[in-house]
Amino acid sequence: MNLKRLIVAMMLFVFAIQANAQDKVVTGKITDASGVAVSGVTIKVKNGKALGSSNSEGTFSVKVASNATLQFTSVGFGTVEMQVPASGTMTVSMKASNDNLNEVVVIGYGSAKKKDLTGAVATVSSKDFVKGAITTPEQLIVGKVAGVSVVANDGTPGSGSVIRIRGGSSVNASNDPLIVIDGVPVDGGVAGAPSALSLINPNDVESFTILKDASAAAIYGSRASNGVIIITTKKGKSGKPVYTFSSVMSVYTPAKYVDVMSADQFRTYVKANGTASDIAKLGTANTDWQKEIYKTSIGTDNNFSVSGAIKKVPFRASLGYLNQQGILTGGHLKRTTLGLNFAPKFFKDHLKVDINLKGAVTENKFANSGAVGAATEYDPTQAIYSGNNRFGGFREWINLNNGSPFGTRNPIGLLKQSDDRSHVERSIGNIQFDYKFHFLPDLRANLNLGYDVQTGHGTSVVNDSAASDYRNYTVPGTSIVKGGKNDIYRQERTNKLVDFYLNYVKETKAGRFDIMAGYSYQNFQTKDFFYNGYTYDKTQKGADLTFSYNIPELTLIGLYSRFNYSYKSKYIFTASVRRDGSSRFAPESRWGVFPSAAAAWRIKEESFLKNKKSINDLKLRVGYGVTGQQDGLPLYSYLPTYSLSSNQRQYQFGNSFVNVWSPGAYYPTTWEETRTLNFAVDFA
Repeated sequence: MNLKRLIVAMMLFVFAIQANAQDKVVTGKITDASGVAVSGVTIKVKNGKALGSSNSEGTFSVKVASNATLQFTSVGFGTVEMQVPASGTMTVSMKASNDNLNEVVVIGYGSAKKKDLTGAVATVSSKDFVKGAITTPEQLIVGKVAGVSVVANDGTPGSGSVIRIRGGSSVNASNDPLIVIDGVPVDGGVAGAPSALSLINPNDVESFTILKDASAAAIYGSRASNGVIIITTKKGKSGKPVYTFSSVMSVYTPAKYVDVMSADQFRTYVKANGTASDIAKLGTANTDWQKEIYKTSIGTDNNFSVSGAIKKVPFRASLGYLNQQGILTGGHLKRTTLGLNFAPKFFKDHLKVDINLKGAVTENKFANSGAVGAATEYDPTQAIYSGNNRFGGFREWINLNNGSPFGTRNPIGLLKQSDDRSHVERSIGNIQFDYKFHFLPDLRANLNLGYDVQTGHGTSVVNDSAASDYRNYTVPGTSIVKGGKNDIYRQERTNKLVDFYLNYVKETKAGRFDIMAGYSYQNFQTKDFFYNGYTYDKTQKGADLTFSYNIPELTLIGLYSRFNYSYKSKYIFTASVRRDGSSRFAPESRWGVFPSAAAAWRIKEESFLKNKKSINDLKLRVGYGVTGQQDGLPLYSYLPTYSLSSNQRQYQFGNSFVNVWSPGAYYPTTWEETRTLNFAVDFA
């Protein structure tokens, strides 16, 4: 009997151990000290494997043994360890790390620790992004970086922003910064796209790194005078798949209206100051044109992603759909995006491969922005409609001599009688091989193959009734006057990149040496198809212009090198040089050299400050560099062109005068160069 009891007791004990060791689903939320959700926190079993990460709301769900201890880690925060509670629900509070100087940031052709930076470099990660209704990526960093201005172009959906880093520095070229997405420098947007970045899903962005001064940006040479913005997208993380879904609904209204006279104020003013003819033109309506053209609109932004590992290969896949209406009647943007990332490793992690693929399709409808100005100027005493007329029933001022529209146009007529649509597709991606040599682990070879392909096509239609004086012509044999337009356009842009560099890093008693040298090739091609000259009813058409056999092309070739030396993490020196060649310029001025040098002294590492807890960092920096700019200049402006001269340049032959062919735009375009000297104190 005692033996039976002993067996039963042992079985119950085993069952109890098994029950305690059973896996259970643990859920929770992670916040910082102020209660704000923290996304991207890595969750793993202590001394074990990674399980997943927190989503954009800070929540997580993992399956783990009920008696396990979990570790929560994230850049900029201290590690938190917690035992899985019996309830299976956890609330985790992350405390900001006092020292995030060891954080690695992406720089041009490589990465570096924050404490080793000698140039003006700012980083904004996803946890610090602007929250809310975000349409284009640059809106994520509005007001987040000193010296970086991000100002919206207008209220058009997806219209993008004007970005200026420490102001503009170019005279004849573009003042926009160079934008690099996952190692691929990108060009402007294709025809039909609201802006260059409108096809990039902000939800896929992990971080921004802004290179502000010449010593930091000179590694990009001929395109760095206005600074460089490096955008890094989200990558896959090892562990079980983590699914994330977010949906944002937004309501858009005009923030304010231009202060103009009301209809009664306008009538009073005209009666007091106008002539009898002016007074006779006044109407009896009370129309607030600004409130007529604007509306309250709605937008939705839905994103789904899954991140994890397939047979030890980290991956991330995302799908996004944005539908945003414009507050100006008739405008909208519909965008569908897809993102894929794979990061396999081979040969015992000596070879790392990073594959990034992003695709986007947008459907755009552009409202006639001419209505905005017209709404502030059109007579408020007039009604919107004036019965049957050849202007589609919309009330218009007309020239009494020929009956054509005269002066400011009817704002509602401009909006209702035009239809401007586009369809744009974009695919951008790269595959990057990073190989650490077996026989010399301090030496790495990095090969980056990238592309950016964009296609845009659309139609711009203006009714004959809306613009009878637009492309006017008389139908032969009749007195019928036709106008309006029905234009069709198409543009294709390709961007191909090959980057290769060697990087040697060696830690010695004398300090840390980091040497890099590389080669870059990038080619841009643009193919335009213009189908111009249609009238609204297509009864008359001009000649088509196509450039399918003469494709405007730009080739950039660069040779670059960088040297970094750090002595005891106290004294840091950096130097770089880049030699760039551009097909934009004549052969004799095709190449430019862009050097830089910088030094830093980390005073915090000196003995008299090293143990002072009241100071986390104190560093002095000085840097000098030469950067260039050639973006925005015409591709073939160095070639002579000839055109027919004006009437003021006629020559007399006998009793008659004739025009002659004369040289047109012909001037020696060359690099714009900016020299920058930068002094700084970093204190925390």
